[in-house]
Amino acid sequence: MVLGPEEAKLAAWEGSKEGIGKNKRRKKTRGGGNNNTKGEETTGCWMKFRLMGGCVPSRAKVDNSISSATTHCESKSTNDGSRDQPVAPLASGSTTGSNAESNSSASKVGEELKVSSQLRKFTFSDLKSATRNFRPESLLGEGGFGCVFKGWIEENGTAPVKPGTGLTVAVKTLNHDGLQGHREWLAEVNYLGELQHPNLVKLIGYCIEDDQRLLVYEFMPRGSLENHLFRRALPLPWSIRMKIALGAAKGLAFLHEEAERPVIYRDFKSSNVLLDVDYNAKLSDFGLAKDAPDGDKTHVSTRVMGTYGYAAPEYVMTGHLTSKSDVYSYGVVLLEMMTGRRSMDKNRPNGEHNLVEWARPNLRERRRFYRLIDPRLEGNFSIKGAQKASQLAHACLSRDPKARPLMSEVVEVLKPLINLKDMASSSYFFQTMQTERTMAHSNSVGARNGMKPQGSFGRNGQPPTRSLSHGAHASPYHQSPKPNAR
Repeated sequence: MVLGPEEAKLAAWEGSKEGIGKNKRRKKTRGGGNNNTKGEETTGCWMKFRLMGGCVPSRAKVDNSISSATTHCESKSTNDGSRDQPVAPLASGSTTGSNAESNSSASKVGEELKVSSQLRKFTFSDLKSATRNFRPESLLGEGGFGCVFKGWIEENGTAPVKPGTGLTVAVKTLNHDGLQGHREWLAEVNYLGELQHPNLVKLIGYCIEDDQRLLVYEFMPRGSLENHLFRRALPLPWSIRMKIALGAAKGLAFLHEEAERPVIYRDFKSSNVLLDVDYNAKLSDFGLAKDAPDGDKTHVSTRVMGTYGYAAPEYVMTGHLTSKSDVYSYGVVLLEMMTGRRSMDKNRPNGEHNLVEWARPNLRERRRFYRLIDPRLEGNFSIKGAQKASQLAHACLSRDPKARPLMSEVVEVLKPLINLKDMASSSYFFQTMQTERTMAHSNSVGARNGMKPQGSFGRNGQPPTRSLSHGAHASPYHQSPKPNAR
């Protein structure tokens, strides 16, 4: 088959990049945090601009005037002391078809782009102007793929417009030294070019020009679920968390059960769940997505990729990928929303680093699940809703993949939970548990200071009731010099 100019260009690009992917192993950082302070992270993002690496496409001649600007890089500070870690690849003998995938990518490029013909095709010059020359103040964030910039284009065209007018978009650049690479760029164009659903981020168009690879998405003003759970002073209300959980579940249910060609997402995590202005959840980043098995096949054998803490254990062990792998990852994110804890957090006490292992014993216990709920909510959550969510998380995290529910079943469980009003703050049991938790914390602090633990009593010999905001977890609803202090 004779390749057209565009197909030949892509095939040549694929071949030139193949060696890079084989010879370099890098830590995956898409959506992950690090252990730096915000100031250090801002410096880190700014250094990328100074070195003209990663974030800025090689042809982007950044104005000299930005050298004194302050980048508005999305904060990457976290409490877990580490970035999202990639799941270690299997030994070469257990990896199936990686070279075949690489070779087939180039041969299928023309077909993939034709399938996605409804997408707008941008020039590099257009996107350079739309993002104001890829200036630091346009930077929204960065990941393994590259950096994401805010831009403005015509409502129904590709031409750049004045900031604040037209259509606001997010422009994602391909970092040629990044982990994802060209094949994942193709996967994004292929899947999001075909798939249309309210709970999937809309891909507006792409740019393929010389060695430049960029993607243009709808702009999601609320950012990622991860930011709201772990990097904001005010916690998300319980009803909003359940709304997000439902929207994300609908997105996965569509991929698994409704799409004409079923898809396994493979990288479901809180940083890949984006939120619009009304907190509607949309799945983003389809670079690792795979076609679901067809016919009599029970799984897809593939190189193990994903993020530690989210990947299903059987997938990590065998490389066998199924839709139930996504269900497990969903259970982890649901647990993050319930607890306000990260899936992996090395700053937690021993025994609490891994969220799933810490939470599992409490998930099905009627009187113990309270201990899992984010203390920053201060009892402002539905008792029945939290019970149902705990049971659902337990089912999604089953060690037996076949015992996990379908995502359509998850959707049906979540639908009634959004509007429940039985707040735990008015529950006697929850108030008693709050008191016990506060006293336990006071005793542990006293023990660390060499003091003998002892109870504290108020009037009539009853334990005093006090808000958790004065305990181990300072409430962000109150003024505090360190709102995230533990």
